[in-house]
Amino acid sequence: MVRTRFCDVFGVEYPIVQGGMQWVGRAELVAAVANAGGLGFLTALTQPTPEDLAKEIARCRELTDKPFGVNLTILPSISPPPYAEYRDVIVESGVPVVETAGANPVEHLPAFHRGGVKVLHKCTSVRHAVKAQELGVDGISIDGFECAGHPGEDDIPGLVLIPAAAKEISIPMIASGGFADARGLVAALALGADGINMGTRFLATVEAPVHDNVKRCLVEASERDTDLIFRPLRNTARVARNAVSRQVVSVLAAGGRFEDVRELVAGARGRKVYETGDPELGIWTAGMVQGLVHDIPTVAELFDRIVTEARALINGRLAGVVA
Repeated sequence: MVRTRFCDVFGVEYPIVQGGMQWVGRAELVAAVANAGGLGFLTALTQPTPEDLAKEIARCRELTDKPFGVNLTILPSISPPPYAEYRDVIVESGVPVVETAGANPVEHLPAFHRGGVKVLHKCTSVRHAVKAQELGVDGISIDGFECAGHPGEDDIPGLVLIPAAAKEISIPMIASGGFADARGLVAALALGADGINMGTRFLATVEAPVHDNVKRCLVEASERDTDLIFRPLRNTARVARNAVSRQVVSVLAAGGRFEDVRELVAGARGRKVYETGDPELGIWTAGMVQGLVHDIPTVAELFDRIVTEARALINGRLAGVVA
């Protein structure tokens, strides 16, 4: 058994989390994570409307009787989604945990807590983690620079960020960015985290609702095969390297504006990558940890491997070093 205070607070068997993944955080993957003993998150904004989210929550409940959560990522937008309506669906559906990300979640915390929903907030810096703790969230997910998606603008890798955050945080904290196996879990625990969050590793599992070609791309890629787009706009995102990502980097490096790459980075194009299996159709998210992804197991197989090997590392190799 590998159990930490994160398990006790959030009601799961293992301190392993599948965080929000746009277009991917659907019932079949989330239920598989829950059934394996971890904490999986449906991605609210993958669903076109709050009503669709309610249906996806119900579908997930048909596949598991274990706890699962919903990710609600709050981003600045000219025409923002109805965040409050998505929030209310989460509360009214009796979901026990929400993962908030993006903007400060303070507006939504009272409603979540009144509804008995625990809040796990994703941060990319120590200062933001401290602020979230002060606001009253129940847990922190700290994202190192290695992560897929938005790593922030400080460029602090997990080896430094995790212990720096652990020094300041008293509530449960999980580490995100660069985790794929038992070695990562044991390292995160040693650095002061209470568990790990994985995205790219879960993308390459049998239950992930994406085309098999995408999963094979992750297996074949190295840790060098990602690009950081939007750096000049200070909205950095780490994505899988392809012709589209290289073009976006080139246009912005030459002084281009967001309007000049808007069509290239459209979410609809990225969604088609997952649906059709053509990795060159658009921008899609992947972390540097793809260099540690070498197969496509079921979620249950992945959990069994991580937990078994983590115990062996702690009781074997590390114990031997101490002796």
